[in-house]
Amino acid sequence: MLLILAWLLNLGALICFVIVLIKQFQNAGVVHGIIGIITCSIWTFIWGWMNAGRLNIRNIMMIWSLILVVCIILGFINGFNFSFGTPANP
Repeated sequence: MLLILAWLLNLGALICFVIVLIKQFQNAGVVHGIIGIITCSIWTFIWGWMNAGRLNIRNIMMIWSLILVVCIILGFINGFNFSFGTPANP
């Protein structure tokens, strides 16, 4: 169940990333857009928050931030279930 939720959240994060990346290409230019792609969305996330008010993308950035926080929490919850190939009770 957590895996399905994680996939849906990652899909939502990808959609937010693409929306902000398009805005980044349109408003900051090709160089900023390419940097956003190369840095695996961290620069796009920072750039999006820096320009959220000016570009009216505050709601998208809030959703993206919430998705990231929930994904981190789910990662911690699910991380305790991994045994990394070693049995818990031999």
